[in-house]
Amino acid sequence: MTDTDHRVHGTARAADGTALAYQRAGEGPPLVLLAGQANNHHWWDRVRADFHRTRATITLDYRGTGGSGAPDGPYSTRVFADDVVAVLDHLGVERADVYGTSMGGRVAQWVAARHPGRVRRLVLGCTSPGGPHAVERDASVRRALAQPDPATAREVLADLMYTPAWRAAHPGPYTTLGDPGMPPHARRGHLAASNGHDAWDALPHIAAPALVLHGDQDRLTPPDNLALLADRIPDARAHLFPGARHAYFEEHRAEAGALVAEFLA
Repeated sequence: MTDTDHRVHGTARAADGTALAYQRAGEGPPLVLLAGQANNHHWWDRVRADFHRTRATITLDYRGTGGSGAPDGPYSTRVFADDVVAVLDHLGVERADVYGTSMGGRVAQWVAARHPGRVRRLVLGCTSPGGPHAVERDASVRRALAQPDPATAREVLADLMYTPAWRAAHPGPYTTLGDPGMPPHARRGHLAASNGHDAWDALPHIAAPALVLHGDQDRLTPPDNLALLADRIPDARAHLFPGARHAYFEEHRAEAGALVAEFLA
């Protein structure tokens, strides 16, 4: 393991032998931060340090991203959840708080449902239960994201993540727009994993207290999913951020960070 910029980097192994790069920073009880689809741990770069007043944060590069291995398959939110547990086992962490956003929220649902003894408190952000019960993005958003020109598609995604006013004040670069080093097969695998997620039947079995967060202007994952999750998970509360798009955790950093810190405390 190496320490760079107060962040400890290491490698764990998944059950199938895939190398899983992880990063740990800060001091205190462990908080696992899970990134969105086709992103690595840099998703959290702007806000990670906010948690270090009281928490040690743990991130990982999903298989197919960052410093982790990129096998041909399988890729699913359940597999990613098992990878999270493999990292916790490697670090000797018996129980942690888990905060997942976007696809990371889908992964976090499986961590909490399949490994209830490992999750103390659960935070789900800008995510959905998946499957037929979820409220999906509309066709215009799907068409816009399917732009053949990478630069145009990246601009579309940035607009879905942040409001124009926030982008004007924070010109980037943005670390939430995907891992540019992903091989094509891994990118396709991540898309299939996110699209194939369906935890509806598992949600009532989540034992950890949960906080569900969403921006009310989120067109990437519509905010109607907030109520679906909060109603389905037995001990859940919800909060909607007015004026926020998908990356509420950055644009409404102070409010979101305070809410999560209060909930975890």
